[in-house]
Amino acid sequence: MELRHLLYFKTVAEELHFTKAAAKLFISQPPLSRQIKELEEELGAELFVRNNKRVTLTNAGKYFKAEVAALFAKLEENKEVVRKIHGGVSGELKIGYISSVYQSHLAEILKLMHREFPYLKTSLFEVPTLTQIKELEHGTLDVGILRAPVISEQLKVESLFFDPFVVVVPLTEQKINNQDELADFLKKSPFIFFNKDFAPQYNQKLIEICHRMGFSPDITHEANNVHSILQLVEAGLGVSILPLSLKRQYEQLKVAFIEFEAIPVNTEVVLAYKESNKNPALAWFIKHYAALKNNL
Repeated sequence: MELRHLLYFKTVAEELHFTKAAAKLFISQPPLSRQIKELEEELGAELFVRNNKRVTLTNAGKYFKAEVAALFAKLEENKEVVRKIHGGVSGELKIGYISSVYQSHLAEILKLMHREFPYLKTSLFEVPTLTQIKELEHGTLDVGILRAPVISEQLKVESLFFDPFVVVVPLTEQKINNQDELADFLKKSPFIFFNKDFAPQYNQKLIEICHRMGFSPDITHEANNVHSILQLVEAGLGVSILPLSLKRQYEQLKVAFIEFEAIPVNTEVVLAYKESNKNPALAWFIKHYAALKNNL
């Protein structure tokens, strides 16, 4: 049995007319009829009922039609995978991200990417902004999800969304009625911030917010990731100032998020990459991740 036998059968089964099927296959009717007869002899089953007026499928023919259709569909799928592999979309895409970005959206994109590029390996690295910039410049990472500013002449930066800063307090401290009470509460509270050596620009931004409210924060604990900061806040060891988008990611923690009203402040989340990187998977990732910004 050869592939052409299956193609001939599939065409006749779809057309239910030998003359029309032959025309579609660009062959004459007698060779087509002969090929179908050979296939039936090899299978040991009659696939068609033929008379002068019409051609119909037998029960065996109906079953075989469905199986052949599935086989050809799988063949087309395999051909597409081969084309993608040949096009270079079978290597690795290295993605950097920061802990303070809501990661559900990244997971959504990776699911879509796996369907589009089934042979592509994606590697995720939680890396602070300054380290990401260096690794992107050196080619250790293909693309980074980080916070502005991105100071580099080698990288292209695309804005994703602006994320408002909010005060994060233990759930037991959430009964603050106005911004004056909030300011008074913060002046008396120990703070938990990002380590200034780990994220100096982020740390400085948070200190500036406190200065705008008229006080210098009493930083008693430092950490290098959001999860640790939130756990310390939950444990009652202090308060912090973090992006509002984290509220959705850590809803299970016993903390409250209090928005600023008098001094609205935010941080910009961006994508950064080298334009010289022509990996087609990178172009796909940038396009589809950036498209999510309307939902962020």
